[in-house]
This record gives sequence, structure tokens and C-alpha cells, in this order.
Amino acid sequence: MESRFSGKAHVYGDDIDTDRIIAGKYTKTLNLQDLADHVLEDLDVDFRSKLEQGDVLVAGTNFGCGSSREQAPLALKVAGVSAVIAKYFARIFFRNAINVGLPVMEVGDLEAEDGDEIEIDLKQGSVRNLTKGTTHRAAPMPQVMIDVLDAGGLVAYLKKNGTYDESSL
Repeated sequence: MESRFSGKAHVYGDDIDTDRIIAGKYTKTLNLQDLADHVLEDLDVDFRSKLEQGDVLVAGTNFGCGSSREQAPLALKVAGVSAVIAKYFARIFFRNAINVGLPVMEVGDLEAEDGDEIEIDLKQGSVRNLTKGTTHRAAPMPQVMIDVLDAGGLVAYLKKNGTYDESSL
């Protein structure tokens, strides 16, 4: 995974909980494509038809609140979302996103509209709205988190580094 990438913005508001990201009725499957097919449908029934591979989700405060289901960031990632930017994330969603390999950044002052081109630099902690010509700062992502994202998630990272032992499970 590159630490710098861009995509089209899909903008939503505050308090988007994990049930709206992926409804509980879809979480009883191991087929990740089933999750992706229904991502955000309770919030925006047209989201999947508008989403293109690599697009960016932009949200307000408290994104990913509610249950701790790991399927929420997985559904976004498998659907093709390259990153989620929010003013604030529910902490467990933030951690789950990194664990499954979905980049997330907290940016308090990003103003974006649907379709704006957003460029993200994880190492620098910068988000640029290329459409509006603005640059916004977030805390640079720690290198270990970038390494986890580069590996595709926490399990892949641990396997790559030889610290994951399936026999101890």
C-alpha cells in the first residue's frame, strides 16, 4: 500500500454508527463480498453504485460509534474505499480499521463535497482537497501503523514479521 494516494470524496455527517456502515443482518457471513455489497445501504441506498475503487469516505464526528464489529471497516475496505477521513472516530472503529488494513485519519477542519478529489499522505499527516485547493493537517501516522497497513492488516503484519503463531490459538 502506498502512503500517498487520492480518490473521489463521498461525504456524510456525524454519528454514523457501525449498524449504518453494515447492518447486523449481514454480519453472519464469512463472504466479505456480501458485506461489501451492502455497505452503507441504510445510510445511502445509492452508495455502492456511486463508489469507485479508491474513493475516500469523508465524515464528521464520532464515525464508527456503536458496536465493536470488525465487519464495518472490512465492508468499507472490500467495497473499494481507500481511506476514511473524519473529524473524530470512535476509538474501537479506528483500531479495527487499522487492524484490517483500512487507513483512517482524523482531520478536524476538512471541508469537502461529494466528488471532490482528495489526496492523502499518511506519513506526512496531510490531506489535500485538490478540488478546493486546501491542505489540512492530521497527526502523522506512526510508522508501525503504516507498516500494518502496508502488510494489509495486523494478522498479515504479524505473520510477515514472524510473530504470529497459529499453534498458540
